[in-house]
Amino acid sequence: MTGAEPERQRSWNTAMVRPAEQFSFYREAICQAFMNLTPEPARGTGFAAEVQHIGLGSGAINRVTFPEHIVRRSRTDIAASDQRCFYLNLKLAGRCTILQDEHEVSLSAGQVGIFDSDRTFELRHDRGPALGVISFRVPADALFARRPAVPEIVPTRLSDDPCLGALIVETARSLNANALRLAPGDATALFDVLLDLVALSVSRGGRREAHATASFADATTLALRRAIHERLREPGLTVAAIASAVGISERYVHKLLARAGTSFSELVIARRLDGVARDLRDPACAGRDIGRIAFDWGFSDLSHFTRRFKQRFGTRPRDWRAQSGSG
Repeated sequence: MTGAEPERQRSWNTAMVRPAEQFSFYREAICQAFMNLTPEPARGTGFAAEVQHIGLGSGAINRVTFPEHIVRRSRTDIAASDQRCFYLNLKLAGRCTILQDEHEVSLSAGQVGIFDSDRTFELRHDRGPALGVISFRVPADALFARRPAVPEIVPTRLSDDPCLGALIVETARSLNANALRLAPGDATALFDVLLDLVALSVSRGGRREAHATASFADATTLALRRAIHERLREPGLTVAAIASAVGISERYVHKLLARAGTSFSELVIARRLDGVARDLRDPACAGRDIGRIAFDWGFSDLSHFTRRFKQRFGTRPRDWRAQSGSG
């Protein structure tokens, strides 16, 4: 096991053991990261796989890469587990077929599906020598508390939901990418947003009407912030460009950001200033001109940049750099 924060993060890599022992090592790893499972032994002696586990409050993210194989959850496995949960899987590479009860759901790269740990299942991981999945462990109580009572949650490809599917995928991707960058409380809060969206999608079932909910707005705001982050260095970045990237109206962009207590211009400037501040403290940028760094982050007026930098950080850019010993 490795990781700077052992309580939050653990990892296993079969490269640590001899080829003849790799599959057994993998089986033990996924049982620790997930719960009792019965993978079917792979053909041959080698099994190149890696498992990363990140705690999220009472839930978790499990990142797994592996070759083709089958994983089952038997009645014996279920009896040996003390907590019911659901697995929310974001497929990264290859294909996975989920078989549970009379249901069969296939996931390809970029698709998200959910299934129940409290009923036997079979996962067929195939279509490629190197496969990958991000699997969110969702405590059953956390999901049941968020949705109206329904008879059961059957295996479902949530990414197909016409209203919420793209938001679920976007939120899952963002949580996976930022789980260790965020403070534990913030990561858990983002996980809660994901659970709200999943619960709403499951509750909607086959209905097609849109639901104006706080969760929907939170996830759309997340997509909005991510779009801004990805285009932050573009000079003259506009509300229209971001609205088009997210697929919403300019008016809704302003509404969502006002709901979050900010505005488009203030958010863009704040994130650009944060980027400049990081670069000024980065030894790799020690030889770069401050004005060039500011231009690279989308600023076009150096006097305006310097004034806003001092407002945000309480000191001029060159003094900020000097404090770190980088200039």
